[in-house]
Amino acid sequence: MTSSNPDNKNGFVVLNNVSKSYGNFRALDNISFEIKEGEIFGYIGPNGAGKTTTMKILTGLLSDFQGEVRIGNYQVPKQKSEVHKLLGYLPQNVAFQDWRTVNHALKTFGKLSGLSDAEVESRIPEILGLVGLSDVRHKKISQLSGGMIQKVGLAQALLHDPKLLVLDEPLGGLDPLSRNQFKDIVLKLGKKGTTILFSSHILSDVQDVADRIGIINHGQIKQIGTLNELKSRLSGQKVVEVLLAYASDKWQEFKTIKNVQNVEQPSVGRILLNLEDGADADQVVNDIVHSVVKLKVRVRGITLLSPRLDEIYLNYVREGENA
Repeated sequence: MTSSNPDNKNGFVVLNNVSKSYGNFRALDNISFEIKEGEIFGYIGPNGAGKTTTMKILTGLLSDFQGEVRIGNYQVPKQKSEVHKLLGYLPQNVAFQDWRTVNHALKTFGKLSGLSDAEVESRIPEILGLVGLSDVRHKKISQLSGGMIQKVGLAQALLHDPKLLVLDEPLGGLDPLSRNQFKDIVLKLGKKGTTILFSSHILSDVQDVADRIGIINHGQIKQIGTLNELKSRLSGQKVVEVLLAYASDKWQEFKTIKNVQNVEQPSVGRILLNLEDGADADQVVNDIVHSVVKLKVRVRGITLLSPRLDEIYLNYVREGENA
């Protein structure tokens, strides 16, 4: 398990008691967490939860905040030039001048990132190959689709081979194929050792690529952990799913199994047994097997269901809403 303790000096990115207000609105409320080098960290929360504010602080776009922020042992924003050498950033709304070609745009950003002309010339084809845009190098931005422009944005963030990549909603507006390609790129970069912080409203995408996940709401960190850790922390009723091989009313007998609170059939052949608090799920599954044999019912599967990321997310986002 990766610690969320900001005092852990192994953290490549460290936020310690960070707060940010806009007038009377507190966008970040004393948040602390760390990201280890080479880790892919998914950052999720509702609109206005504080995700973009966090990223703007990390990238130096916001310098008026309280607390401590470090990237690679450099202080943000005090050591801005050192931090920028380590950092690649893809904002939520990437924008390029339409009249530029992809090549021209990337040359400009490469020079702004401190690369020499020779370095820019060697990196552009390499990065365009990585993001799957080699064939549009000399096309104008105005000729590209929204998904292609998003990939050009990723290319500019990667030109100087950053140690930390910050991606704010990078998958928004992409079609399924482009999303899968984008996720593959993120996974390749993670395996190469790039530290990645990214936010997304598409929770399945976060689940696909993140080593750890942070949930933020109302400017406060609600939970941080791997998907399995988040599942284990979520207190909730245990559910066993039984899939019948054919339609049968014999599933009603499952109601008599000890520690089963209620039984429902949301669709033909799919039976859900909601267990009582404190029930031994393994014992209940064993009792279901015996019941199936006794009833002579053929089943395709018996599964102890664990909460999905969207269920975990909604649990922590709703927490305190009606208090």
